[in-house]
Order: sequence, then structure tokens, then C-alpha cells
Amino acid sequence: MARLFRRRRVPGLRTGKTTLAAMLAYLAADLIGTSAAPVLAPLTALLVIQVTMYDTVRQSVQRVASVLAGVLVAVGVAAVVGLSWWSLGAVVAVSLVIGRLLRLGPQLLEVPISAMLVLAVGGDQDVADSRVYETLIGAAVGILVNLVIAPPLYLQPAGEAVRELADRIAAFGRNLAEGLRAEWSRAAADRWLTEARAMDADVRRADRVLVRAEEGARLNPRAGRTKREQPHLRTALTGLERCQLSLRELCRALLDRTYFVPTEDSAYQDEERAALADVLDTAADAVESFADRPRLATHLAELMRRRDRLSTLLMVDPAADAGAWQQHGALLSAVDRVRVEIEAAAREPEGPWRPPPLTERQRKAVRRFTANRRGRR
Repeated sequence: MARLFRRRRVPGLRTGKTTLAAMLAYLAADLIGTSAAPVLAPLTALLVIQVTMYDTVRQSVQRVASVLAGVLVAVGVAAVVGLSWWSLGAVVAVSLVIGRLLRLGPQLLEVPISAMLVLAVGGDQDVADSRVYETLIGAAVGILVNLVIAPPLYLQPAGEAVRELADRIAAFGRNLAEGLRAEWSRAAADRWLTEARAMDADVRRADRVLVRAEEGARLNPRAGRTKREQPHLRTALTGLERCQLSLRELCRALLDRTYFVPTEDSAYQDEERAALADVLDTAADAVESFADRPRLATHLAELMRRRDRLSTLLMVDPAADAGAWQQHGALLSAVDRVRVEIEAAAREPEGPWRPPPLTERQRKAVRRFTANRRGRR
């Protein structure tokens, strides 16, 4: 419960909004007189209310399109033939094809459902009209309720997710530093590589939360703050993600070295591992302070100094030991990328964020279709 309040969520808000939308949709449909029992209007309101305003509008459009398509198919078939096993099968098949062409997503099955229900009453015009009207009323009420009552932005959870990812990466760097100062072996190197790969889940989680914040800002009248802060969060997340990948490469280089030495524990000398541990400790400090530019600049300068010391310790004649020269180079390259990506995470974005157009998905589909046609010629 404390976690809910910490992130400024109101427990039960979506439940209350959905209940209110269902009641208002029923009252509106009953007032208009769409049918004797206009339950389709509150049903539509229940189905279209989503977490974000954008998802609510998208679900509403898909719901209306699916019902309208199903009704049109049923009316067309009923005008020619009645209800039978083969006409029912034809209606279902045609409805599903139309639904996929319209990209109706989770509302796909509503096309054959609406078609079968209207076909069952012989394509009665009043039934078809009431089904369309009630769907429109339920969708409109769902959008209106979600617009008026606190459309969530999810900006604070997104910021917390990015901060938690930075803390996770910093903790990994410090733990790896402690491991390097202890006894070293191939098993230890393999364990650290596995743990570095496990941070992929943390990166994906942070990305999901930020994407939800971006979607929450679309069509949201309170989206001004998200548009200002999203570029900073996205820049930070991109830099942290690449930093995590660079740490994976560093762990990979540490493990690879254990296969090219006589004994596992002789992969790096104690002084070399201690120097690398110092680098990782400083990198962890820099990751934790990526949002504080003065502190970050201090840590990056110290990181560069410790990296140069590590480079001096790892210096080797390529003619004398080509394998060590190559593997030490891979390790130092990973260290350099860690430093570059930490700095990139704090980079000032170029401008405010602008959400993609609502029709962007359809445009991409059209472009893919056009490109495929050209490729066949």
C-alpha cells in the first residue's frame, strides 16, 4: 500500500472510473431509447476504459469499427440468405478476414460476434441500429470519463524506474570490484558474466515503464510536463542501457582471459585486478551521480585517471604475447565505453519530446505494403 501512495497513485481509481462510465453509458443509452435494455453501452464502456487516454481512444475506435463491420456483414448476408450452418460459417470467415485487415487487435472477435447476433434476428434493422448506437455511446462515455477524471501520466514511476536501474548498475559495479579484490577464478568470472546478463531484465522493465509514461502523455491535456521531462529520461535510459551492455563486454573479456593462461587465477595479477576494481568503484559513483553534472564531471575525471593507470599496468608487447595484447585491449575498450555511456546518460537532449502521430502505425503498415509490392516487381 505504501508503494502505491509513494508513486502518487490513487487505489481504486480505475475501478471507480470504469464503474462510473458503465452507469453513465447505460443512463445515456436509456435516455436516448436505443433499446429496451441497452446493456451494450455499459459493456462497451467497460471494455474501452484503459490505463492511459491513448489506449482508451484506440480501444474505442477499434470497438466501434469492429461492431460496425460485423453489423454491415450480417445485414449484407441477411439480405441474400437466412441463418444456416453454411451462412454462419461464411459470416464468421469474412468477419475475421475484415477484422485482420482493419488491424482491430483485441477487438477482432467482436466482428464475427456482432455479425452472428444480427444475423440471428434476420438482419433486423432496429437491432443493427441499436447495436451501433449503443457501442458509440459506450465508447464516447468511456473516453469522456477517462478524459475528465485524472488521466494518469506515470511520469514519476518512469523517473523512479530509471533511477532504480542506475542504482542496480552501480551496485553491480561495486560488487564486481569486491570480487576482483578477492580470489579470482574462471567460475567467478563466469558468475559475474551471468549476473551482468541478468541486468537485461532491469533494462527492459525501465523501458516498459517509460513507454507507459509516453503513451500516458498522448491525447492527455496534462502532458506538458511529460513532454519536457521525457527527453531527459529517454536519454538517461539509453545511456544506462549501453553502459550495462559495456559492463557485459567487460565481464566477457575477464572470462575470456581465463582460457588463455596456465591457471585460472593467473588471468590478471593482484595489482591489475585492484586497479580494475578502482575503475569500477569510480564508474559506480559516476552512474549514481549522472543527474548531478558537477559531481559527474569530478567522477569522470577520476575515472579517466584510474583508467590510464590500468592501461599502464596492462601494457604488453604484442610481439611477445599477442593474445594478452588483444584481450587487454578488449578490456580497456569496454572500460572506455562504460565511461562514454555514463557521460551520454547525462547529455542534454536536443529538444522537447513530441509524441508520434496517432496514424503512425497505419503509415508504417502502408509503407511496408508499398515496399513489398515494389520488391516483387
